[in-house]
Amino acid sequence: MKPFTYERAENAQAAAQAAVENPQTRFIAGGTNLLDLMKMEIERQAHLIDVSRLPLAAIEEGADCALRIGAMATNSAVAADPRVRSRYPVLVQAIVSGGSPQLRNKASVAGNLMQRTRCAYFYDTAKPCNKRQPGSGCGAMEGLNRNAAVFGASEACIATHPSDMAVALSVLDAKVETIDSQGFKRRLELDEFHRLPGDTPQVETALQPGELITAVVLPPPPEGPQAYRKVRDRASYAGGLASVAVADGRVALGAVALKPWRAARAEAALTAGASPAEAIAAELEGAQDRGRNGFKIDLLSRLVPAVIAQARGDAA
Repeated sequence: MKPFTYERAENAQAAAQAAVENPQTRFIAGGTNLLDLMKMEIERQAHLIDVSRLPLAAIEEGADCALRIGAMATNSAVAADPRVRSRYPVLVQAIVSGGSPQLRNKASVAGNLMQRTRCAYFYDTAKPCNKRQPGSGCGAMEGLNRNAAVFGASEACIATHPSDMAVALSVLDAKVETIDSQGFKRRLELDEFHRLPGDTPQVETALQPGELITAVVLPPPPEGPQAYRKVRDRASYAGGLASVAVADGRVALGAVALKPWRAARAEAALTAGASPAEAIAAELEGAQDRGRNGFKIDLLSRLVPAVIAQARGDAA
């Protein structure tokens, strides 16, 4: 690990200001992803700003049973909150599908959103990766791409986003609340927060330099059924191959793009009266088979109807 300096933030705006003043800076909360990346020298930050003790961990009531979840709330705290459990079960199911209990006890909501890809080429500093070193190429393009994206990829990057929680937040139409160094606050749609790779896969979110996540805002809970299911090679210590979140006719997919993939074609088909199998077939018309990842297309064609049936109470 490279040497670095450290400070503990006094408030959210001061943290954002400190990050603007030093571009080689990262915010750190639970550190469950960042510290691993620093040990492997994938992240080489000169300065860390500890935001873990900022008063941003509360889960607060909003209008019409909406909730505002503080950025520093742990994944475990969110999954255990009775209001989240009763109103947003898809979010609880997604959170407990990700990581181990020990990780969920440390990982923050904001940190979960800011996770970096688990692509093997990103983690191997001897291999080319445009996300880690822009312009070096994408080793996964012609390499071991079994876990690669089938939606939204580009010639520069075919990695996927690892978050389970973010997939559920997408299907719930959540918003991300931020503050910048001038104290300006804004709210971003979750689906606008993460970026697809395009020609700049190293730019992963819509955050501006120094901008700090302060909360995730959930709208009033959907009236229809909710469900989340994740498929992986083994039951623990394995990333997802594909996941599906369903909430009141809305569908989001995980582990198949560099952001939670909102299945707009499938949703439109469901609204028009299509069966779940027909709806996901419409979505999969835009999927890309890169070779070893092609099985994800067949997997989704079965998984999505099964999760919709589960949400409707038609299947276990």
